[in-house]
Amino acid sequence: MGSGEKCLRTLVGKWFGPSAVTTIRVVEFSRTRTDGKRYVRIGEARVDGSLTIVFFRHDDGSWNVFPAKRSAPAMHAYPLAA
Repeated sequence: MGSGEKCLRTLVGKWFGPSAVTTIRVVEFSRTRTDGKRYVRIGEARVDGSLTIVFFRHDDGSWNVFPAKRSAPAMHAYPLAA
């Protein structure tokens, strides 16, 4: 669940449930330090404690509950010019 959603509102509704939409708040939004990817921390105050979920923006425009993979260094072989 929560993989590949384009709309953050839809994804939040899936994780928190439709009844919680009026009680949730954006706690934090920023960019990661390592690669500058966007993230949003959404929270809801509950009777039994608070619930916070972090959503990460991926390169394809989707939002997910897991961060995007870092691009690994790659070596490419090119033919020598004649």
